[in-house]
Amino acid sequence: MPTVRIALAQVDPTVGDLAGNAALVREHTRKAAESGAHLVVFPEMMVTGYPVEDLVFRESFVNASRAAVDALARDLAADGLGHVVVVVGYLDADGPPRLGADATPGRGARNAAAVITDGRVHARYFKHHLPNYGVFDEDRYFVPGDMLTVVRLDNVDVAVTICEDLWQAGGPFTAAGEAGVGLVVNINGSPYERNKDDVRLPLVARRAAEARATVAYVNMVGGQDELVFDGDSMVVAPDGTVLARAPQFSEELVIVDLDLPAAGGVPIPEITAGLRIEHTILPGKLTVPDTRITGTIAERLADEAEVWQALVTGLRDYVRKNRFRSVIIALSGGIDSAVVATIAVDALGPDNVYGVSLPSAHSSQHSRDDAADLARRTGLHFATVPIQPMVDAFHAHLTLDGVAAENLQARVRGVILMALSNQDNHLVLTTGNKSELSVGYSTLYGDSVGGFNPIKDVPKTMVWRLARWRNDEAVRRGQTPPIPENSITKPPSAELRPGQLDTDSLPPYEQLDALLADYIDRDLGREALLAAGHDPELVARVARMVDLAEYKRRQSAPGPKISIKAFGRDRRLPITNRFQG
Repeated sequence: MPTVRIALAQVDPTVGDLAGNAALVREHTRKAAESGAHLVVFPEMMVTGYPVEDLVFRESFVNASRAAVDALARDLAADGLGHVVVVVGYLDADGPPRLGADATPGRGARNAAAVITDGRVHARYFKHHLPNYGVFDEDRYFVPGDMLTVVRLDNVDVAVTICEDLWQAGGPFTAAGEAGVGLVVNINGSPYERNKDDVRLPLVARRAAEARATVAYVNMVGGQDELVFDGDSMVVAPDGTVLARAPQFSEELVIVDLDLPAAGGVPIPEITAGLRIEHTILPGKLTVPDTRITGTIAERLADEAEVWQALVTGLRDYVRKNRFRSVIIALSGGIDSAVVATIAVDALGPDNVYGVSLPSAHSSQHSRDDAADLARRTGLHFATVPIQPMVDAFHAHLTLDGVAAENLQARVRGVILMALSNQDNHLVLTTGNKSELSVGYSTLYGDSVGGFNPIKDVPKTMVWRLARWRNDEAVRRGQTPPIPENSITKPPSAELRPGQLDTDSLPPYEQLDALLADYIDRDLGREALLAAGHDPELVARVARMVDLAEYKRRQSAPGPKISIKAFGRDRRLPITNRFQG
C-alpha cells in the first residue's frame, strides 16, 4: 500500500487578513515539508478567515480572496515548496455575490477549497452542504457545489470536503465511497461549544465508514468575535481507529503516515450520489519515508478546563486581533469580576490587566478587601476610585430613590470605566454572567457597560465551578490560587443598598439555571416547562423576566460562545413580542 505523509495544520487565521493568513500557510507548509509531508491540509476559509459574514457581498473582497489563492500557489513554488500538495480553504465565486433580487439562480459566492501544487491551483471544491442553523447562516451567503473533487496524488485518490459535508449524511462522503477513494480530507471552521469534542469523533468515524476511507479532519483554532474554535483535528481509519488527534485550543501541526489503498481497478464514475465527480491527476511522485511517523493522540480536557480555555482563547484573540493593548475591569470583590479578572490574566498576562475598585457607601469592607486580595494574588494593576462623592453630586441635583438611586451607582461606575478606557486605551471588560443577562439583572449603561464580556455565555452555577477548578488547578501546579475563597463562598450581592442579596430579586441560582437551560437552550414553552417539573409560579415569573430583558441583551457586549444556545448569534428573538407560551 502507498504511504502518504499528511500534515494537518491546526492554525488561527484572522478574518480579512489575507496576507497574514497566506503567510501562515507558507510557514506551516515549510515546516511540514521539512518533516517530509506529501500533503498539507489547512482549515475552511483559511485565506480569508471564518466566518466572513457580509464581506461576502463585496466583490472586491471576493476578488481579493481569489487573487490571494493564485498568489499563494506561486509563492509556495518560489519558496521551494512546489512539490508539496496543499489543500486550503478560501472564498470563491462563479458570478456576482448574491443577495435578494440581484441574485442569479445557481450562481454566486462559494465556500471553496483549492488544491495547490507545482505553483498553481489544480483543482477546486465547492462546499455542498450549507449549514443554516445556530450560528450558521451560509444559505444567505453561498450557493452549494454539485461536484466532488477527487485528486490523484501519485497512485492514491484523495477526495476533498468542507465542514458541514461531514455533519450531513450522504452527499460527498457517500460519493467518495462509491468513487473508491483512499482518503477524504475534510477542512473545517467548526465553532466550540461544551462537549462538542465528544460528538465529533463518533461522527468522523461514521463518515469514514460511509466513505470506506480514512478521514483527515482539520479544524481551526482561535477566537473570532463571539466564536471560539477549538481545533480537535484528527485522522480516523475506515474501521473507526483513531490514528492521530490534536490537542484543543492550540496551534499544532499534526503529522502522520497513512498506508492507503492504491488507486486503480474500478474507474472513477462521472456522477454518483447526486454529485458530479471532478477527477484531477496531480504532478509529482510520492517519496518513500525513511522513518515512519506514528500519530499522537492528545488527551481530552476535562469539562471545566475545556470551558476555561475557550474563554481564555476567546478573550485573548479578541484583544489581539482588534489591537488592544490592555483591558480594564471593575473589581467588586464578587465571584463574577474575580473570574473575569483571572481569565484576563491567563489570556493577556498581569501587566496588561487593570483592575479598579469602585466602592460606594454601601460597599462592604470585605468586598474591598477581596478585590485587593485578588489583585495581590494575580499580580494585575490595581487602583481604588471611591464613587460616593460623584453619587452625592448627582443627588444634589436630582431627587432619586429606590431602584433609580441604586442604578445611579452602577452608572457612575460605568462612566468612570469608560473614561479610563478613553484615557488609556483599555478595553473595558464587563462581568455579567448568562443567568443575569437572561433575566435582565443588570443596569443598562452601568455594570453592563463594556466592549467584551468573557462570561456572557456562562451560567452563574458554572462561574462557581470554574472558580473552584481554577484554584484547584493552581494548587496542582504549586501556584497561589488566584481567586479569594471569600469571593467564592459569600452570598452574591450587587451591594447597591444595605444588606442587599441577589436572592432578594432572584430565585436561588441552582433553580434559576435549571429553568433557564430549559427555556433558553432547549426552547421549551411554558407547558413543557411545567411538564419538566418546574414550579408554575417560578416559570411564569422567570419567563416574563427573560422576555422583557431582550432589549437589554441587544445592547450587551459580545462574549465567547460556549453553549448550544448563546445570546446574539444563536438566539434571535424580537424585542417587541407579546407571545406567551
